[in-house]
Amino acid sequence: MSENIRISMFEVVGSPFCVAFDDGQKVHKHLDAALRANQEVVLSFQNVTALTAAFLNAAVGQLYGTFNEEHIRSLLKIKDAVPDDISLLGRVVDDAKLYFKDPERYKQIIQEVLEEESYEP
Repeated sequence: MSENIRISMFEVVGSPFCVAFDDGQKVHKHLDAALRANQEVVLSFQNVTALTAAFLNAAVGQLYGTFNEEHIRSLLKIKDAVPDDISLLGRVVDDAKLYFKDPERYKQIIQEVLEEESYEP
């Protein structure tokens, strides 16, 4: 295996604000390509000052719909992340694993909740 790839979220997004789903998609394209090539990849959080679940869902969460957890864990490494970012990433990954385990059931639950919220007696 060749030397690992380093992906800087700051450089890909062009800003310290990693908040938009579309920007997460840009990072996802790089991660997806590396994992498909069985290439080790380091995802750097350096210089990121704002981070959202929407961004991380796009960048990392949807990898769990394509690759199994072992593949991702063996090839994807996180660097330069502060504890709050690690915590948010953990929640995003946990949610993604639950979602991709049974996407139809997950969608059904969300629909049921939305219907309950729109019900006005």
